Amino acid sequence: MLNEKVSQLLNDQVNKEFYSAYLYLQFSNFYVEQGLAGFANWYKVQAQAMLMLQYLQNNDVPVTLEAVAKPDAELKANMDPLKAGLAHEQYVTSLIHAIYEAAYEARDFRTMQFLDWFVKEQGEEETNATDLIKKMELFGSDPKGLYMLDQELAARTRDPATHARRSVRRAFLLPALDGGGRPWYTGRSLIPRRFPDERPADRGG
Repeated sequence: MLNEKVSQLLNDQVNKEFYSAYLYLQFSNFYVEQGLAGFANWYKVQAQAMLMLQYLQNNDVPVTLEAVAKPDAELKANMDPLKAGLAHEQYVTSLIHAIYEAAYEARDFRTMQFLDWFVKEQGEEETNATDLIKKMELFGSDPKGLYMLDQELAARTRDPATHARRSVRRAFLLPALDGGGRPWYTGRSLIPRRFPDERPADRGG
């Protein structure tokens, strides 16, 4: 059973992450209108609300989905979504740290382990956002430079569920699956000895 305060903070974060998805879709739509499909793609792949929702569900915690507010970022120049995006990532980082602190105080080690991925991910997100602003400052005023930067972003993909899968399993939430999609365990433990892609080749099905 998860700590009540931690559960509430996680539930609040689920709803905040859905707002984040809305906000980034606003950024994506802005860049579509500017003819910058690569920038639009970059913001379209930013969302991780489902990971926390799944965590709560797998710990038998009811999830309450609130209304999602309309994004209110004022976007006029190509730089505006980038700066708003960095500010928002810094805000999300503060929220994740607050949940981690609450989990630490409650000695909720499972949630702390689950959140480790988010802490690391937020550091990467802030770095990416900062680097993108620097690149826009360097190349954004040059049509050729802007085109090359847009092409770079068009090639980027991200699947939060895939990146977080091992963190989720290590938090004892989801069983590992064998090649046929069936759960497999080590003895009576719910903790897989190895992840599916690391298990011995001669292990039976």
